[in-house]
Amino acid sequence: MTTAREIMTPGAECIGENDTLEIAARKMRELDVGSLPICGEDNRLKGMLTDRDIVVKCLADGHDPKTATAGSLAEGKPVTIGADDSVDEALRTMKEHKLRRLPVIDDHDLVGMLAQADVARSLPEDRVGDLLEIISV
Repeated sequence: MTTAREIMTPGAECIGENDTLEIAARKMRELDVGSLPICGEDNRLKGMLTDRDIVVKCLADGHDPKTATAGSLAEGKPVTIGADDSVDEALRTMKEHKLRRLPVIDDHDLVGMLAQADVARSLPEDRVGDLLEIISV
């Protein structure tokens, strides 16, 4: 059984819940990513922040990204996958929540990110189409 830990991208960088959205946007640009995990001062995952969140929930609503914090956009309990969970479980989670990226946790610590492409590379060819169909709907 292949696990999330085996196929994830390790060392995911967080944005602090008290960091501004301006800092988050700069970090996304530096890392060339469209989303960042939001971590609290206790190093626990608080949510995910996307570039779209910054535009739609901050800029379009007239808020200032220099003062709005990443934590202010964290909504609900973040959807995650355990590091030792199977790729099939990751696939089910992505399907259920219509996600392209999952934070990977070990106990309560963020240890990496699992992207749709990571899962696709680990699947037999005859199942890759299923993944794309599930998530792209």
